[in-house]
Amino acid sequence: MTRVQLINLIRRKKSLLCVGLDTEVHLVPEHFKLESHPVRAFNEAIVEVTHDLAVAYKLNLAFYEALGDQGWLDLEATIAYIRTKGDCFIIADAKRGDIGNTARKYAEAFFDKLGVDAVTLSPYMGKDSIEPFLHQPGKWAIVLGITSNAGADDFQFLDTGNGKRLFEVVMERTSEWGTAEELMFVTGATRPEILAQARAIAPEHFFLVPGVGAQGGDLNAVLDAGLTKDGGLLINSSRGVLFAGKGEEAIPQARKAAQELQRAMERKLRERGVL
Repeated sequence: MTRVQLINLIRRKKSLLCVGLDTEVHLVPEHFKLESHPVRAFNEAIVEVTHDLAVAYKLNLAFYEALGDQGWLDLEATIAYIRTKGDCFIIADAKRGDIGNTARKYAEAFFDKLGVDAVTLSPYMGKDSIEPFLHQPGKWAIVLGITSNAGADDFQFLDTGNGKRLFEVVMERTSEWGTAEELMFVTGATRPEILAQARAIAPEHFFLVPGVGAQGGDLNAVLDAGLTKDGGLLINSSRGVLFAGKGEEAIPQARKAAQELQRAMERKLRERGVL
C-alpha cells in the first residue's frame, strides 16, 4: 500500500485505528475454543466486526510463533482473511534487526511470502539492518523510534554528547535512509510530550503508536501531539479491542470499543482539517 493509498484510506474510513491481533488462546471466549482453530476463528470474528472502522491490523508474531506450526498457519490464514475485506494496511510486528543475507531473507519472508504491507524493525545494527526493507513499492519499514516501556530509559534517553538524546539521533539518521513514502517510526503513546518531540524530528513520516488504552496512553493527547495534515498516525489498540468483553459479549464489545476509538479519531481529524 502506497502512502497516497494509506492517506486515502484514512480519509475514507475517517479513522487512524490499528487493531492489534495479539491473540492469546487462554483469553479467547470459551465458544471459540470449541473451533478446530480457535485463534483463527477469533481473529476472523474480530476482523469481521472492525474492518469498516480500522485502517490497519498489526499481528505481533510472538503470539503466533509461540504456537509452533499451527501458529504460523493461523497467522497466514488471518492475513488472508483480512485481505478479503478490502483495503487494510497489514503490519507484521516482528521487530527484526539483523543484517546482510539474513535481513534480506526476513524481507522476503514478510513481503513476498506473507504479503504484509509493513514490518517493525530494530535499527540497533544500523543502516544495513533497515535497507533490505526499503525501496520496495508499496512496502514499509517501521523502525523503533521511541517506546513506552519502562526500559526505554535504559538507552533511548541517553545523552549522546551533542545535546541530543539517543532516540533523537536514531530518528534523524534513519530518516535519511528512507523517505516518508516507505518508512515509519514506532512512537509510544504514554508520553505525549516525547511524541511531540518525535514529530518535530520527523514531521512527514507516519508514526505507529502503540500504548493507547490498556497501557495507559491517552488518545486525545496522542492526537494533539502527533497528528499531521495527512493524518500521519496509526494508533494501535490490542487488548482494549480484543478483550473488551467476555463470553458471548466479546465480539459485540470489541466492535463497540473500536467504534468509540474511531469516533474520537474522526472528531479530531475533522477539527484539524484532515477530512
